[in-house]
Amino acid sequence: MSLKVLVVDDQGVVRAGFAAVIDAEEDMTVVGEAADGAAAVQLAQELAPDVVVMDVRMPELDGIAATRIITGRPDAPRVLVLTTFDLDAYVFDALRAGASGFLLKDVQPSELLQGIRVVATGESVLAPSATRRLIGHYASGAGAGFRSGDGPRELDSLTASQRGVLALVAAGLNNAEIAEELGITVGTVKSHVNALLRKLGLRDRVQATILAYDLGLTRPHPPGAHL
Repeated sequence: MSLKVLVVDDQGVVRAGFAAVIDAEEDMTVVGEAADGAAAVQLAQELAPDVVVMDVRMPELDGIAATRIITGRPDAPRVLVLTTFDLDAYVFDALRAGASGFLLKDVQPSELLQGIRVVATGESVLAPSATRRLIGHYASGAGAGFRSGDGPRELDSLTASQRGVLALVAAGLNNAEIAEELGITVGTVKSHVNALLRKLGLRDRVQATILAYDLGLTRPHPPGAHL
């Protein structure tokens, strides 16, 4: 089945370029285009896309606010944020708003397409520079929003295995690496990840990473790690 993609950008030429690249793929279909966040919110509800490719700086309603509204709805699509501006505020705000990925607009077409496919599966993708700064932000203590013991009570419902997997997810390991680290199968890792996301009411691994750092469950992984 073809992935349904909504492209959102206030610049017509940029929007058309992204749409053309995406629509040329056999496994993707651009179901709509929007020039501002307000239109994106409306089209996301009407067209039920699988993935929204979202610009940040737009008139009427910016991409961060639009992402927050879209991801707050039941059966929400995944949102992949694209921006020209590689700024901390955009990265952190986009992730906390519910975005599943953050890439710069100068990525190669193949990276954009891969990013769409990745977030559509429920995984997360971040530009390398964003990943390094996200980890550095928490390493410095600037990102702490909670402290151990102040997190959601649902955390108590996690098994020891699920807590261990959560810590490794936050450290930037993928499922195969977690399986090797813990000596279990990839299928078991996937089961643990799905269970902990469900119990904690989280959308994806990015939100799990933010929560784990906020709660002090893990230490920052070396720069260059991927989520």
